[in-house]
Amino acid sequence: MTHILLDNEAIQALRDPFHSKHRVVLAHLAAIVTRRKRGRAANLVVPTSVRVEAGWSRIEPAAAAINRFRITDHPLDTASANIAATIQSQNGVSVADAHLGAAIGDVTTSGADSVVVLTSDPDDIKKVAGRTPITVIRI
Repeated sequence: MTHILLDNEAIQALRDPFHSKHRVVLAHLAAIVTRRKRGRAANLVVPTSVRVEAGWSRIEPAAAAINRFRITDHPLDTASANIAATIQSQNGVSVADAHLGAAIGDVTTSGADSVVVLTSDPDDIKKVAGRTPITVIRI
């Protein structure tokens, strides 16, 4: 299964139809939906700290459109927080990016065939991924 992780700007772009990258992110998600329909598993994942940073509350009426994409939360639980804290202190990245790094590690160890990250900051994502092989798509 492929896991596609979304960073802050990807979520912001999805939430706001007037965002300059809205159509780009929608196109990537449309490809994922098509992939699912063809029987190739793909799981969309967002770290919960990224949702907070992007201002996405799933219960707000304005979130109805983004909620349709079946994006799974990666919680910032105790284990993830410990990993994210180490990533943050070693790389000087934001809490959300550090949590993204922890999520990359989690989905990799849970048997992901591949990990893709949609991001506006490929350099930070490569830092937080460490040696984990990922595909970074700049939005």
